[in-house]
Amino acid sequence: MNKAIEHYLLRLADTALTQSQRIAEWCGHGPFLEEDIALTNVALDLLGHAKLLYEQAAEVSEQDVSADDLAFLRDVDAFKNPILTELPRGDFAFTTLKQYFVDQFNVLLYQALMDSQYQPLSDIATKALKEVRYHLTRSRDWCLRLSLSTDEAKQKMQAALDDLYFYTPELFETDDQLNQLMAESIIPDMSALHNQWQQQVDELLNKCQLKTPTSGWLATGGLRGEHSEHLGYMLADMQFLQRAYPGCEW
Repeated sequence: MNKAIEHYLLRLADTALTQSQRIAEWCGHGPFLEEDIALTNVALDLLGHAKLLYEQAAEVSEQDVSADDLAFLRDVDAFKNPILTELPRGDFAFTTLKQYFVDQFNVLLYQALMDSQYQPLSDIATKALKEVRYHLTRSRDWCLRLSLSTDEAKQKMQAALDDLYFYTPELFETDDQLNQLMAESIIPDMSALHNQWQQQVDELLNKCQLKTPTSGWLATGGLRGEHSEHLGYMLADMQFLQRAYPGCEW
């Protein structure tokens, strides 16, 4: 059981960490000062979620590891995040829509995880939910603002949707270990969660007057440690200091 729980905690932690890193790349590059600060705050929230999840994963792990070890000393094929969160940041429309997809997923997921039979996960979800609700309000409002403003902004939002849409099903992928956790009411039914997410997303895209793509390549593999080339470059930046100076402290 501990192995399955550790596997899932790493899935959530890796997802939060990679999403946080991509948003943090906007620091100093936001479209205006207030939004620059807002993006940085979202990145810090997600980094905090990742820390809590890594700490719990380290606690149940059979290895003697810390949260920092899990974040900075694992190689690409040990990461379990969906490919969606490791994609390069792109333009502001791309970041906004990607963040909305993840925010909508996080709100539904953490709402469900509050009822988890695994108390530490329920406690983390209760704390994180307060923040991801704010994230969702912000990204949802930006999707509407961009899509319903100028022709150029709408074209960029449509291009982002075309690029991102078929990465999203991977958020809901499961494997034998996660199916075991679902059977024991430790995590929610991901198929049912996907249906809820799809309903909310379809509603927003309709309000944004964006056209949902009808076919495309479906991203997969992150849960098994199979990633795009982008994750390797991201980890090279993130992990350089710890690998160059093992155990360094400020």
